[in-house]
Amino acid sequence: MMHVNRCGRFDGPLWLLCKAKPTAMPDNPAADHSLDFALLQQSVVRSGGRNRITLLWLLGLLGLLVGAVVALLLYLNNFEAEEAARRRAADAQWLEQSVQFHFRRLEDDLLVLARQAVLQAATPAGAGPSPNLPPMQGGLLWREPGVVLSSGWIAAGRLDDARVAPKRWQLDRAAHPDNAQALTLMQTTTRGLRRAAYAGLMLRPDGTSTDVIWLAVPFFDRGEFAGNYLAAVSLQRALAALVPTWFSQDHSVRLESDPATSLASAPTAGVPDNLPYRVALTLPGTDLFAQVELTRARPATVPRIFFLVALLFLLGMLAALYGLRRDFVKRQQVQALLQAQVALRTAMENSVTIGLRAWDLQGRILYVNNAFARIVGFSATELVGLSMPFPYWPADQQEQLVKVHEGIIARGTSDDGVEVQFAHRDGHLIDVLIHEAPLNTASGVQIGWMSSVMDISERKRAQRMAAQQQEKLEASGRLIAVGEVASTLAHELNQPLGALSSFANGLLNRLSDDNITLPELLPVVQRMARLAERAGGIIRRVNDFARRRELSRQRLDLVAFLTRVLAAGSDDMVAPAQWSAPGHPIWVDADELLLEHLVNNLVGNAQDWAAHGSNKPQVWIDLRQDSGLGLATLSVADTGPGVSDDARESIFNAFVSRKEGGMGMGLAICRSIVEAHHGQLEVGRDPVLGGARFTVVLPLAQPHLKEPHEAPGNTHH
Repeated sequence: MMHVNRCGRFDGPLWLLCKAKPTAMPDNPAADHSLDFALLQQSVVRSGGRNRITLLWLLGLLGLLVGAVVALLLYLNNFEAEEAARRRAADAQWLEQSVQFHFRRLEDDLLVLARQAVLQAATPAGAGPSPNLPPMQGGLLWREPGVVLSSGWIAAGRLDDARVAPKRWQLDRAAHPDNAQALTLMQTTTRGLRRAAYAGLMLRPDGTSTDVIWLAVPFFDRGEFAGNYLAAVSLQRALAALVPTWFSQDHSVRLESDPATSLASAPTAGVPDNLPYRVALTLPGTDLFAQVELTRARPATVPRIFFLVALLFLLGMLAALYGLRRDFVKRQQVQALLQAQVALRTAMENSVTIGLRAWDLQGRILYVNNAFARIVGFSATELVGLSMPFPYWPADQQEQLVKVHEGIIARGTSDDGVEVQFAHRDGHLIDVLIHEAPLNTASGVQIGWMSSVMDISERKRAQRMAAQQQEKLEASGRLIAVGEVASTLAHELNQPLGALSSFANGLLNRLSDDNITLPELLPVVQRMARLAERAGGIIRRVNDFARRRELSRQRLDLVAFLTRVLAAGSDDMVAPAQWSAPGHPIWVDADELLLEHLVNNLVGNAQDWAAHGSNKPQVWIDLRQDSGLGLATLSVADTGPGVSDDARESIFNAFVSRKEGGMGMGLAICRSIVEAHHGQLEVGRDPVLGGARFTVVLPLAQPHLKEPHEAPGNTHH
């Protein structure tokens, strides 16, 4: 399948890379191309085959380097062997030339001595030395002690006369027949070939060789043979004198006269340089060689340094290849991780319902996801590259939206975002909430903004519906409040108005019968005034409660408060409440009017139900203080039938009453009053009286520095 890259066209910085996707058929609407903006100036598209080819190239390069180093090692070994052979040949040639030079110089020295001997022989006796004799300087071999063992002159006519020859000549000649033959041949050679000749090595009587050779240098006077000058030379001493110190430090030299057991005279290539080699001593008349052994190898420094550098280079290349391999593996791992993250991010973008939009600082769209395209009804390819005003802006709000986007470019958005309206392609308006975040490159330079666009049309619609429902609930609440006020007034005013009517009718009857005196009239009128005042107070309390005004809290002593409230209602109580006032004040922060309404309701209900029990009607009131918990507890118990478990769940609900003809608002109002004071109202069964027990729990007031000391006395009703 062919893959293509498709990018949006815009003039901003080239920070957006295209993500390759398969080319879709024209009838596939889901194949819109999107831009991959997450990989700023990076590409994660790699080929597995390309990775393998790169690895093979690295392995091939490594093999080539190893082969090159091995070839270099072989070449250097061969070069070192050839260099050693060349050095040995040069040493042999030098030693041979040095021997030839110094023996030629010795021949010249003996020739000088032969001339001097001839001149002395021609000088008359007693005439003294000849003035024409040149001074005798002598070469190295002549001057070196122990090299020339013996020397002397033998005239031509007396060559066979051993008596005139040097004494050592006579001894060597007589020591072995081969010596005599060699010495005779030497003299014959000098006379016949007119050049110097050598004889030796001299043999001992037992046939063993010495290191002594004889040198004969002929002298010719006006073409006539005049005689030989003879010299016995120690070759070992001569070689020791000829070999310099620098040569003897690395070599040992000894004579060799048996060619059958010797090596070839010239060293051959491939022979290790620590094997001995021979140097021919080209002394006419002898077959002698000097065997040279290398005592200390001289390494080829330059090739070894070159090989060491090459080896270091190879090790460096191996380390570089190893590091490159590790980096290559890490890059593959990072690449796989990055590809997985891109795939995950793409799946997340396709799954979210929040629209994403990227735009540059000039207001040009750089990227939109599928969710944004669904919100506005335009495809991604239609939107990428467009500038303000955008086609999804309502025509009547374009100036406002331009200002909003300019403000975003200048300041961004707050945490709450910006609420605007977009126009769908089909024309209907969409409420959206936009949050913006800076869009930065890898170097931290801001190039635009990244928007998250949330469709809040349903939320707005729900808010409008909730507002309408709230208005309806408020209207219903007002109606309920009116009903509560009416019910409360009817419930609370029933008793004082009934009592007031009874007193008024009784007073009218006695006045009609003229059966009442003025002293008797005064208490009745006072009682009627108190009932009227109580009814007025009830109306005020209910009115304040209905208006839901804030509580008029004040610091209140519950002991003094209960003493006053119970004393005011003791006149018309069927079952007077009994209680034992604590000996210390109990302070709370409360609204006195509402608290009085609460106590009257609870005590009144207890008195009504106490009469329905099987025992004598009784009502007990208990007031306690828990300083540790900071609570005040007021309990009202009676001897009535109590509250069943089923009724406890609904007894505090409005319009629920267990009294005959009751409205069911008393306990509901009591609970509202207690909760307004941040307290709790509970109901249970009293373990002593057996009837209902209503418990009110209120928080104690915060202690003041100076408490008012109002401690009423104990009162029993």
